[in-house]
Amino acid sequence: MADPVHMPPLGDQVPVVSATQQTLGKRLLHLIGWKAEGALPNLPKFVIAVVPHTSNWDFFVGLFTRMAVGFRSSWIGKHTLFRPPLGMVMRALDGIPVNRSATSGLVEQLVEAFHTRNQLVLAIAPEGTRKEVSRWRTGFYHMALQAGVPIVPASLDYHRKVVTFGPPLHPSGDRDADFEVLRAFYAPAMRKREG
Repeated sequence: MADPVHMPPLGDQVPVVSATQQTLGKRLLHLIGWKAEGALPNLPKFVIAVVPHTSNWDFFVGLFTRMAVGFRSSWIGKHTLFRPPLGMVMRALDGIPVNRSATSGLVEQLVEAFHTRNQLVLAIAPEGTRKEVSRWRTGFYHMALQAGVPIVPASLDYHRKVVTFGPPLHPSGDRDADFEVLRAFYAPAMRKREG
């Protein structure tokens, strides 16, 4: 089996999964025909902004990629996904339930989590939905800015079947300028649209 991960080894500060999980992740990523490239910063805390989010398959591609690369990350999802019996599995996969109808305070809660934990990598889809959107939600940006952590862009290219991790962006406070940099990274990503 060819190694689907074309990235340098993770640094010693990045939260990691077990060697068994990494081996399983590589097999699963290879099985679905995807690869991972780029690099992750050697930091214990950062936000991964995953774009585009257009398919239910994004979850599995992301899960298999993080396992194969070997890093541990949390993610947020609709609270309905966390109901029994599936809820136990979602939490075991480091999911954090979010009630979309009551999101007030979510950014503050996640900023607090960054401040209180020794390690936290949080993967978020800036689009906030699988539907096509003209503007990203800004919570992930404000969270990274307030927590003092970088944003690592990750693109899902369904045409090439490659997940690419880009260089970290340290939020400057000028959201428009920072979004322009992020959007330039994602421009080549090929979307998957479900019929």
